[in-house]
Formats: sequence, C-alpha cells, structure tokens
Amino acid sequence: MFICIKFRGMKKLLLIACSAVLFSCGQKVAKQENAQTAVDSAKVEQFYGDKINADSAMPIADLKNLLGDKKEINIKLKAEVEAVCQKKGCWMDLKNANGEKLRVTFKDYKFFVPKDCAGKTAIVDGKASIEETSVGDLKEYAKDAGKSKAEIDAIKEPKKELVFEASGVILQ
Repeated sequence: MFICIKFRGMKKLLLIACSAVLFSCGQKVAKQENAQTAVDSAKVEQFYGDKINADSAMPIADLKNLLGDKKEINIKLKAEVEAVCQKKGCWMDLKNANGEKLRVTFKDYKFFVPKDCAGKTAIVDGKASIEETSVGDLKEYAKDAGKSKAEIDAIKEPKKELVFEASGVILQ
C-alpha cells in the first residue's frame, strides 16, 4: 500500500514537471516565431534562384532597343510585376511603361516566386529572346492567371513575343 501511494505521488510530480517543461518550450517557440516574423518583415529584398545583385539592371523599356536584330541577349532587367502564376508561382509578367508585358519563366523550372508578388519590383537576370508561344502554352498561361473559360477559348493562334528566362530574381 505504501508503495502504491508513493508511486501515485511520483506520478503527479512527474506530470507537473512535464507540464512545466512543455509550457516553457511553447513560450520559447512563440518567442522564436515572433522574432522570425520581425526579421522577415524587415527584409527589403527576397532572392530566388541564383543569387544576383541589382547592379546595372536596365529598365524593361530599353529591352527591345538592346535586343535589336539579335535572337537573344543576356541581360539584367528591372520592372514591376504585373501578374504571377496562381498555381505555383512558376512564371510572372513584368509590366512595361508602354503597356506590353514580358513573360518571365525560371531557368530549368528550378525555382518559383511567391504567388502574391504582383505590384512588387523585380530584378531579373537571364536571357531575353523572341519566341513563338504555342496556343497550348498560351491557354495554359491564361488558365494559370485565372482567366475565364471564354478568354481561354478565344486563344486560337500562336503568338510571337519577347520572353525572358531568369536564372535569378530579386523581389523588392
């Protein structure tokens, strides 16, 4: 009987000790999460893909002149993000001052950008070229962008357009 009472007492003591440890761990985790949130909100730039810097980034409006008669060029551009793939963040459209969009995909499909980055400034480093985008790809892009079925069905012809394959991205 004495052993049984002593065991129950130890059981309560063990339960109290475990509760205290768990409670204090929970506080540490909460403090760490709050600290991480503060650090995240202080970040000005987010990097995706290859680590690049913003030095010598050209305005997107200069791209056509810089491309000239060449089929492709390696370049670093800076522009506002207009739209992003809402499935995965696997492409984005950059806005040009003249209303044209530049579709940016990511080299070897190795990285994605946040789906909520529209409106941010992007610096992209990679290869610009003029390509023909197939009807299937155009429809897939429209679907990923959340376009209506009527808008998707209206796509009937491929489109020759300026495209960009980024190896690295900075979002500001």
